[in-house]
Order: sequence, then C-alpha cells, then structure tokens
Amino acid sequence: MEVRSVYKYARISPKKARDVAREIQGLPVSDAIDTLNFTPKKAAFLIGKTLKSAVANAENNHDLAADSLLVKEANISDGPSFRRFKPRARGSASAIKKRTSHIYIILTDEGAEEKAPSKREQGNRKKPAAKTEKVKEEAASDESVTDSAEAEIVAEDQVDADPVQEASDHSPDEETGAEQVTEEPTTSEEESEEEEQKD
Repeated sequence: MEVRSVYKYARISPKKARDVAREIQGLPVSDAIDTLNFTPKKAAFLIGKTLKSAVANAENNHDLAADSLLVKEANISDGPSFRRFKPRARGSASAIKKRTSHIYIILTDEGAEEKAPSKREQGNRKKPAAKTEKVKEEAASDESVTDSAEAEIVAEDQVDADPVQEASDHSPDEETGAEQVTEEPTTSEEESEEEEQKD
C-alpha cells in the first residue's frame, strides 16, 4: 500500500530541495529520517516535516507499522515564483524571482524486505560472468597448449640427449677397462738432456 504526503508552496527553490530529496529515495523510513536530521540544509528540515507527516498518515489512517515502510518516491516540483524588483543603474529595475516548491513524499510497505535496486545501481552493475568465463576458457586452452609444447620439447631433448650423454659418460678407455697412464721422465733421462744442452 502507498501513503502520500504533500507540502505545497515551500519557500525554497526546487533545485536546492532536489539535492536532498535524491538522497532519501529507496531508503527505509528510519534511515531517511536519520539522514535528514544530520543534513545541515533548509531543504532537509522541510522534507523531514513532510516525511514525518507521511509516516503519521500511514500509522493513523492505514494501520501500518513505521518500521516496514520505505520511501518509494521523493519528488520536488516547481511552485509559483514571487516576483520582486531591485533598483538598478539609470533608473532601471531588475526582477528577482523568489521560487517555491511542492514536496511530494510517497511511502510503501511493499518490498520492504527486498529493496529494489535504484537506476544508479543498475547502471553501475556490469556483467563480468561472461567475460570471466571467456578468460577462464582462454587460460585453460593456453595451459593445454603450453603443456603439450613443453611435453614435446622435453621428449625431443630426451631423444637427442640420451645418445650424447651415453657417449660422454662412457669413454672408450672405460669400455675396454684400460687406464690411461702418463709417463713421467726419469732422472737419468733428465740428466742426459741437461748434458746435451751444456754441450
């Protein structure tokens, strides 16, 4: 059920009042009242009066609990403007518009448990599910490609490296069982070489 409250001919410009009204749309009544109480603007005071009037209408006329109410709409429309004049140079006068507003508050008890997302929240929502699925599929395909490529490289290395390693590991001397012996010159040979050099 919807409950309305109207404040007509409020002495404030609609532009200034809309900034405050935009903040309470979609909020529970208790949160909206708290927000207005801590907003230091004239519009917050006027909208707060209208909101409290709507809550009183809901409780007294429709037997609704204030805790179950949401602010469905908080609209500000233009009222008539007072025209005043200010003297200017050379005997002329310029008009001053003192604007007024009509404040409309609509409360509802439907969907109090499940709050409907606002247009701003709907606009901010993105659909990353499809993108993440694509990224996961691409990552899986890349991993499979890299795994297969690494397996091929490892297999080629093993095939190429085995004969070389076997050849390097087993020298012909080891296969025959012979040991390499380095001959060192004896002392007699050294002496003979020294004598030849002296001659």
